[in-house]
Amino acid sequence: MKNFLKRKGVHVSTKAYLIDALSYMALGLFSSLIIGLIIHTIGEQFTWPFFMEMGDLAMGLMGPAIGVAIAYGLGAPPLVIFAAVATGAAGASLGGPAGAYIAAVISTEIGKMVSKETKVDIIVTPFVTIFAGFAVAKFIGPPMAKFMTAFGSWIVWATEQKPIIMGILVATLMGLALTAPISSAAIAFMLDLNGIAAGVATIGCSAQMVGFAVASYRENKVGGLLAIGIGTSMLQVPNIIRYPAILIPPTIAGIILAPIGTTVWKMTSNAAGAGMGTSGFVGQIMTFTTMGFSVQVLLQVIVLHLIGPAVISLIISEFMRKRGWIKPGQMLINTGGK
Repeated sequence: MKNFLKRKGVHVSTKAYLIDALSYMALGLFSSLIIGLIIHTIGEQFTWPFFMEMGDLAMGLMGPAIGVAIAYGLGAPPLVIFAAVATGAAGASLGGPAGAYIAAVISTEIGKMVSKETKVDIIVTPFVTIFAGFAVAKFIGPPMAKFMTAFGSWIVWATEQKPIIMGILVATLMGLALTAPISSAAIAFMLDLNGIAAGVATIGCSAQMVGFAVASYRENKVGGLLAIGIGTSMLQVPNIIRYPAILIPPTIAGIILAPIGTTVWKMTSNAAGAGMGTSGFVGQIMTFTTMGFSVQVLLQVIVLHLIGPAVISLIISEFMRKRGWIKPGQMLINTGGK
């Protein structure tokens, strides 16, 4: 069986299902729901019906996009990838983002196992893939979606009841998830984070990205500042594994700013912005979408998402450098150059 699974490219592991699949799920989300929401928001703000229709269409294709993205990420053959359009759609319609994820992962792996095993592969492979995905969506998707939604509502409720403690926990955990090789965006959608919980999650994610971008400026210069600050702090993962101490400055920045965002300057957002931080400024766009655009909100975003993480992370990282806890070159990222 092990040899068969290896031959079919089925790797049953935490990395495959909780890192690779979630990461590609996030790409599917961004290519449909998130970008669609941004387009729709632009259309609403400028009264452009064309943009609003375009955004609605993109958002409606979330399930198929997740299915294809996960199948591609798991190395599925073409027929399985194309059939994943249907399995992702079934999972999303019956179980939301969590349902789409589960249906896509299981149907993809089953599809890979039957692929090219018969002389009528063009019929068998898509049939088995779609059948498996729909069956999973029908029986597992709804209860899983209810659990994830309930769990997310508990987080939202807990954040409102204990704004300081829960705010710190949500900001820290979501920020670490964003920097780690898993998808904070996918987690935010599956939990359906909203309100203050989503707002503080955005603060934690922004702190990781802006914090790492500024703290590593001397190593990575402007290119690294932009790649990390509006790209992803995941670029620092290889360095974090070797030098865990570099994770301290941006994490502390999130811990300090989180209580402000839940008490003094209450920040809210939605699932689309909760796990994105400053990546493409989606977190900020979604904050304006939920809170409205005003001078007050703009000031809060600038302070809690940008200036605050930058200043706090820089102060802490410089202190750690002087103590020798962070050494020159430990935050240098690999941009693919020689």
